Amino acid sequence: MTNYTMVTEFTLLGIPETAGLEKVLLFLFSALYACALLGNLLILTAVISSQRLHTPMYFFLGNLSIFDLGFCSTTAPKMLSYLSGQGRGISFQGCVVQHFFYHCLGCTECFLYTVMAYDRFVAICFPLRYTIIMNHRVCCVLATGTWMSGCVHSIILTSLTFQLPYCGPSEVGYYFCDMPAVLPLACEDPSLAQRVGFTNVGLLSLICFFLILVSYTRIGISISKIRSTEGRQRAFSTCSAHLTAIVCAYGPVIIIYLQPNPSPLFGAIIQILNNLVTPTLNPLIYSLRNKDVKAALRHIFLKKTQHLENK
Repeated sequence: MTNYTMVTEFTLLGIPETAGLEKVLLFLFSALYACALLGNLLILTAVISSQRLHTPMYFFLGNLSIFDLGFCSTTAPKMLSYLSGQGRGISFQGCVVQHFFYHCLGCTECFLYTVMAYDRFVAICFPLRYTIIMNHRVCCVLATGTWMSGCVHSIILTSLTFQLPYCGPSEVGYYFCDMPAVLPLACEDPSLAQRVGFTNVGLLSLICFFLILVSYTRIGISISKIRSTEGRQRAFSTCSAHLTAIVCAYGPVIIIYLQPNPSPLFGAIIQILNNLVTPTLNPLIYSLRNKDVKAALRHIFLKKTQHLENK
């Protein structure tokens, strides 16, 4: 039996190779975080308040907005805190919570994009049966399944990571408590957790990406069979936003976890793209080319303006 003095607090060293850029990064990331919160709150408000948006496609879009609000809030507040000159310390329990929610929401993202691809597949390949197949009960089951799967995935990774003893050093060479940054600090061999984490995250991303690829292959075949140019454009326009969001989300995840030896700075940039930039872009991607969302947002602003004028 070996006695360990357990670490009660970790120190986040921040984004690698950015010493002296704290003020610039604080301004940039504060603006991105504020835009992410505002944009996703507007999308969520539009989906809830507009009767026209009470369809399966927008139901999952509302779930995506909830996800984006949570995902960027998992890492951004602490990052902005130390960039503003406050302490870099994070308690052991706080590190566990941050790790859990990061991987829970990251897994939920993979499943949610897969479900959204399936929704577009049914809408385009089986338009007459769409409302029957994607009924309210099925949508609720699929949405609940994505969130529950994320929780199970994260419980496994978090348990493997923090069941190991941590007796020092306590400096995490990253800007948040991610598995690859925390495991090297363990006082026992972390190879099992590293292998399981690498396999779990990598395979999960690739399997979901493969299912999305299959869905869009079938969608592409169906669109090619549409005779009218207008019909093809309309069908493609319903999928273009989702395809753009998938590229923004899956690219960073696959690159960061499947590269053998990425540089610390490159890894941090890729992860910031996934954690902060993608949640900022998603509201723009789904609203700029979507007439229903723009109409719902316009109605909300007009209603708010009239309410203020009446006061």
